[in-house]
Amino acid sequence: MSDDPFVTHRSLLFTVAYEMLGSAADAEDVVQETWLRWAEVSRDTVRDPRAYLVQIVTRQALNRLRTLARRREDYVGEWLPEPLLTSPDVAEDVELAESVSMAMLTVLETLGPTERAVFVLREVFETPYDEIAGAVGRSESAVRQIAHRARGHVAARRPRTRVGRAEQQQVVDRFLAALQTGDLQGLLDVLAPDAVMIADGGGVVSAVRVPLSGAAVIAKVLAKFAERAPEGATVTPSWFNGAVAASVEIDGALDTAISFEIDGRRIHRILAVRNPAKLTRLDREAALARRPEAR
Repeated sequence: MSDDPFVTHRSLLFTVAYEMLGSAADAEDVVQETWLRWAEVSRDTVRDPRAYLVQIVTRQALNRLRTLARRREDYVGEWLPEPLLTSPDVAEDVELAESVSMAMLTVLETLGPTERAVFVLREVFETPYDEIAGAVGRSESAVRQIAHRARGHVAARRPRTRVGRAEQQQVVDRFLAALQTGDLQGLLDVLAPDAVMIADGGGVVSAVRVPLSGAAVIAKVLAKFAERAPEGATVTPSWFNGAVAASVEIDGALDTAISFEIDGRRIHRILAVRNPAKLTRLDREAALARRPEAR
């Protein structure tokens, strides 16, 4: 095992960047930029490597986030975070699973760049205020105020109560069974009356460009999947962002990554990512995970 602090904390740095950006590809770029800056530093001058690395990755993520914010203004249709392949074990860490959940990431999108950085560092990683201040370039007192506002903002929009892993699986299994057989009543039974479905095609592939609201509307659309899906399409349970999810593959290639927000025994939100640019990394990692030597 390497004793290089960057290697030791690389997973942490990626998670910080991912939760700030909502994009695994951009998070990887930011981590790489962090490594380049770390490589130029005289290690003898760094008192706390972990804090120093978090400071670098936060600053790089803030720069990237401001650039992305301008691009997203011109994004075609709804923008959703890039799904992250995770193992079932992540669900056992309730706090981590919630912080990387698609539902939470969509809430974090409603924060400004600095607010998001402060919230992620303080609420998710319990970073001391003085270290956050150094990372975002604000005074400690200002950071405390920002943290307070961000905490209230997120609390008002926080996803519905999470359910256990077994219950998630049962609900998703019911949904997938109804989806693949075109069972309209089965879909209505598993969807909450006020359910919402959001799809992200990025203007590259077909996807509904405005959210669909109401179980009846969503079920009517999804009930047509079985008869309209291309030949070679398969739907299987998956694990994205610390929760049970689903993958639609066509001839073995990932076509759609579906995440769910579940409360009780019903689905309240369906988030379907179809933009190929957001599926490339996920498809590659899923293929690697399926290899015999990875088991």
